[in-house]
Amino acid sequence: MNDTLVTALKRLRLSGLLASLDVRLQEAGANTLSHAEFLELVVQDELAIRQQRQIARRLKAAAFRDLKTLDDFDWTFNPSVKKKTIFDLAAGAFIREARDILLVGPPGVGKSHLAQAIGYEAIKAGFVVYYRSIFDLVRDFLQDETLSGADRILTRYLKPDLLIVDDMGLKQLPKGSGEHLFEVVLRRYETRSTLMTSNRPIEDWGKLIGDVPSATAILDQFLHHAIVIPINGKSTASKTRSRRIRRPRRPLKNRLEKREGNRCNGAHVIQ
Repeated sequence: MNDTLVTALKRLRLSGLLASLDVRLQEAGANTLSHAEFLELVVQDELAIRQQRQIARRLKAAAFRDLKTLDDFDWTFNPSVKKKTIFDLAAGAFIREARDILLVGPPGVGKSHLAQAIGYEAIKAGFVVYYRSIFDLVRDFLQDETLSGADRILTRYLKPDLLIVDDMGLKQLPKGSGEHLFEVVLRRYETRSTLMTSNRPIEDWGKLIGDVPSATAILDQFLHHAIVIPINGKSTASKTRSRRIRRPRRPLKNRLEKREGNRCNGAHVIQ
């Protein structure tokens, strides 16, 4: 490969093509490839490199706590997790339809792993994803409550195709949290998808947020057209120590139906 060609490829920012060109030239000579076949191979090399870099950038921007994949999930440990349901979500149709997802169940059953794995699949499919724990979300807004600061932070939460809000219910949230969460949920409603995980049943959200009206408003918006997936069973912590997981007193579907005024509207509970 001559220096003039190398310089030209660098100026055109075709680094993927440049990295594989020597190998492709040898392959073309050995297999007597046509010009069109050779060109197709080197263009595919460039596209593959660009896609890898785009995924890497979007993974960094997503700010996952850990990079979790569906392949890493132990499907045999907790049979309550429906593999087909999760893989259907990972295909991304709910993002294209701007639907919301709620994974609800006790701590340690794999909700955070699944949420981040679904987010990873969404990134590979070309979607923009942003991951935050509920505590990160609240902290972001509380640290900068000036008008310009709040608008800038809100834009960060409204832009992604998929927003993942993790760890709802681990502990009570600071005063005023409900207003910020409601603003995010309301503004994303039917325009972008939001996936939330909750360690506590939804009837406890009023106590967690410290504001029952705000919690009711959040649930009214979020659960409309949402897909609710209860996940119960064994905790991953029981792999290393014995720990009894308290099960809900009655199925989540019944609890949703008992909510005053049937506020869950079109929420779809997957058993």
